[in-house]
Parts: sequence; structure tokens; C-alpha cells
Amino acid sequence: MPVGSPRKKESTSATKSRSTARSAKRWVSKVTTDSTHPPKGLFTKNAATIARSLASKKISPKGPSSGMRMLTYFINRGGKGLSARRRAELERAKTLLSERIKKSNQKKAA
Repeated sequence: MPVGSPRKKESTSATKSRSTARSAKRWVSKVTTDSTHPPKGLFTKNAATIARSLASKKISPKGPSSGMRMLTYFINRGGKGLSARRRAELERAKTLLSERIKKSNQKKAA
């Protein structure tokens, strides 16, 4: 292409699909919910402490299911930035928390 000749513009549909794909990939960065906040540094602790804290009424007034959503959100938000060890610890916390949720649901049903 000679210097100074006009460049052919990309079609707008191609540009839109790329920007949509990019924003869809990063949807979590746009969440602005301001409900309960876990204590600073909670997700750097061991699995049992994380599960116990997120199940407490102080952090999750609507119950442990709310804590599970916070934990899942944190794991998803961390994405590739979490080390394998940290991700494994957080997944253990999810398992412990889901056991607590099952127990509390069984108590309600009985």
C-alpha cells in the first residue's frame, strides 16, 4: 500500500464483536454491589477460618449461602492471578462452606 493512501476501515460489526467479547470476559470488573464486606485479608487465611467467617451472621446476615457467593465471586475475580496453592485453599473453603450450608438446610427441614 503506497504511503499516504487511505487505509481501509474495519467493518463496525467486527469491531463490535471484539469489544463485546472483551467486555463479556471482564464483566466482573463492572460489578458495583455494595452489600456486606468480609474482613480485610480474610481470603488469605486457611480454609476453615474462611468458611467459619463467611458462615457467620456478622459477615453473611442472610446466611452461609451469601458467604458462598462472596467466596465464589472472589475466586472468579482472582482468575489467573491466584496461585495454584491459594486456589486450592479457597476451593477447600468452598467445600467446607457447602457442608455447613447442607447442615443448616437439614436443620431447617427437620
